[in-house]
Amino acid sequence: MIMNHFLWLLPLVFPHLSSPVILLERGDGNLFHWNHLMKGDKLVLHRSKRDWMWRQFFLSEEYTGSNYQYVGKLRSDKDRGDGTARYVLSGEGAGTIFRIDEKSGDLHATQRLDREEKTSYTLQAQAFNKITGLPLEPATEFIVKIHDINDNEPKFTKAVYTASVPEMSDIYIYIMLVILQYYVFLLVGHTMFFCAGIVRIALSSMDREVRKEYQVVIQAKDMAGQMGGLSGTTMVNVTLTDVNDSPPRFAYSSYHLSTYESAEIGSTVGRIKANDGDEGENAEMKYRIVDGDGKEYLDIITDETTQEGVIVVKKKLDYESKRIYTVKVEVTNTHQDPNFTDLGPFLDTAIVKVTAKDVDEPPVFSRPQYVFEVNEDTPKGIAIGTITAWDPDATHYPIQYAIDQHTDPERLYHIDPKNGSITILKSLDREVSKWHNISVLASEINNPHQRSRVPVLIKVLDVNDNAPEFAMIYETFVCENVKAGQLIQTISAIDTDDPLVGHKFVFSLSSMNPNFTIFDNEDNTARILTRRSGFNRREMSVYYLPVVISDSDYPIQSSTSTLTIRVCSCDATGNMRSCSVDALLLSAGLSTGALVAILLCILILLMIVVLFSALKKQRRKEPLIISKEDVRDNVVSYNDEGGGEEDTQAFDIGTLRHPEVIESNKLRRDIIPEMLFPYHRPSPMKECADVRDFIISRLQENDTDPFTPPYDSLATYAYEGNGSIAESLSSLESSVTEGDHEYDYLSNWGPQFKKLADMYIGKDTGVAN
Repeated sequence: MIMNHFLWLLPLVFPHLSSPVILLERGDGNLFHWNHLMKGDKLVLHRSKRDWMWRQFFLSEEYTGSNYQYVGKLRSDKDRGDGTARYVLSGEGAGTIFRIDEKSGDLHATQRLDREEKTSYTLQAQAFNKITGLPLEPATEFIVKIHDINDNEPKFTKAVYTASVPEMSDIYIYIMLVILQYYVFLLVGHTMFFCAGIVRIALSSMDREVRKEYQVVIQAKDMAGQMGGLSGTTMVNVTLTDVNDSPPRFAYSSYHLSTYESAEIGSTVGRIKANDGDEGENAEMKYRIVDGDGKEYLDIITDETTQEGVIVVKKKLDYESKRIYTVKVEVTNTHQDPNFTDLGPFLDTAIVKVTAKDVDEPPVFSRPQYVFEVNEDTPKGIAIGTITAWDPDATHYPIQYAIDQHTDPERLYHIDPKNGSITILKSLDREVSKWHNISVLASEINNPHQRSRVPVLIKVLDVNDNAPEFAMIYETFVCENVKAGQLIQTISAIDTDDPLVGHKFVFSLSSMNPNFTIFDNEDNTARILTRRSGFNRREMSVYYLPVVISDSDYPIQSSTSTLTIRVCSCDATGNMRSCSVDALLLSAGLSTGALVAILLCILILLMIVVLFSALKKQRRKEPLIISKEDVRDNVVSYNDEGGGEEDTQAFDIGTLRHPEVIESNKLRRDIIPEMLFPYHRPSPMKECADVRDFIISRLQENDTDPFTPPYDSLATYAYEGNGSIAESLSSLESSVTEGDHEYDYLSNWGPQFKKLADMYIGKDTGVAN
């Protein structure tokens, strides 16, 4: 009976045992475990207690049955089979993944297990007495291993692989490595590829211009490709990169373009483009003109953006002289690859013909500008030159000419509208203007809007038509004690004419002069010398010396200029001590014109001061009418002296002046001086005879008085004259009453007396103002 209870467990069932195990059942139900160890010829048995027994240690993954997967049966040798034993399971997955039957000890797996997630589970089993609840024996640990099945297909590291390779590459050039630890082979693709983990080119001369991209599907199988194995796939996208293997080529051998002959230099005529199958910098091209009769007139520029050749105008086109301009254009690649030079020349040529279209052009002058010369004494109506222009168009319309009046405001010239000859309308004067710049307009008769302009420069040539004259205004002085032959002045001359050789002046006196003589220095200057000694300014204070100045041109021109010489008192060394008033001023460096200008400025300043003072006083003055009462009985005071102009001219200060200058101009203060038309006032000698007599008598008294002051002292004469023809303006001497007067004349006194006129005229007529 004991032998019936022996179980031989193979190492597959008990992998942790290295030798057969003998289980013996004792009479009390316990099992004895003996390891047979050989010691000599005797078998030595060791007893080992075993509380559990089971029949299954492995479990297949990915179980697909409808019931729970049976793992094995657990049973204690203390289980009498009467139902008092209860089995309890603990450890990894107990109660969730694994479940044990408490009564029978059967162990089942409740879920599908994946060995790739977990390869084994460690559990503990223990038997208890249901009645007492006490354990029948201690807990025992056991391991459930998951047996692997082929349930996972091979997977690539990427779902899609991308790679690139230059076109025209050699065969078996490496493309990429597909990462997978399984045997891989080509499933779907092209005959030019094969793979064994490494993808390579299987066909040479792959042209990107024919096809740029390829897609290859790679499949991997496990189990060494045997039947029942699983497989996985991936996609490989291979792109061919460009190389410069395509030369540029024109689509046509010749191109025809057209433009107007009036096209500006640099303007675009048209565009041409060569085709290049490459891309990027491999497709960059450069155009140039290599030959043709239009090479001088046309040029080509490469548009780097569109890779087009832009034909532009290099020189003005002319429809009348040439209708078609032909050029030969060459195109080449900018970046060439020496590895592909055997594919052919990387350049191409084409013929470009540009047709010039006719445009109605304005007239064209024979010269860009005209320069004419004319003598200033040329008579009016004489032609000085001819302007020529023509119509450049094939129609050859007639041309008409005109002078731009803005350039000839004085209307000095005239141009014949038909033949273009220019004539003189007025006399010319080179001394006024040496050059005349005018513009001549030429227009078509049938189309006046087509107009051209040309500058005409007219040079006026000099003719000796002006006589020489003093170079400046000389203020010459001679001393009373001068000696004969003494130099008193050096004079020179100027001439507005412009001789070819230069000026040569000759100085002389118009007649023999007993007081002075002239000596020509023959260098365009002359010296004025005294012929006698001793001058008396009381007898003659001013001498006038006519000097004749002649030139040496043809015809000879001469003029007579008068030199004014004043007599002054000088000391022994010749320094001037005293002179007349004008002479003193002139000796100080002031001419008569400068003196007049200074006096006018002083007069204007005084008038401005008086005006401001009057305005200021008028602002401070209270109004005449301060109330609405009748003002006719009020006394109004005016600060005007009256007398009018006659009162201010009653005494002529000109009487006190030197007799020789008594006829000089005298300007009134109350009117604008007529500087342009001076006039001589009549001498007041007759009207002021009493003043003259008074002055002469006083002068004689001073001349005979040995104690008289010197000549440069100021003598004051307090004499006002006999009276004024205006008589007295005082109303105290009037015997008539106020009512006897007529005040109509007040309205003629001007706006300053308007208020006074309104008061008295209104009072006289009985109308209140």
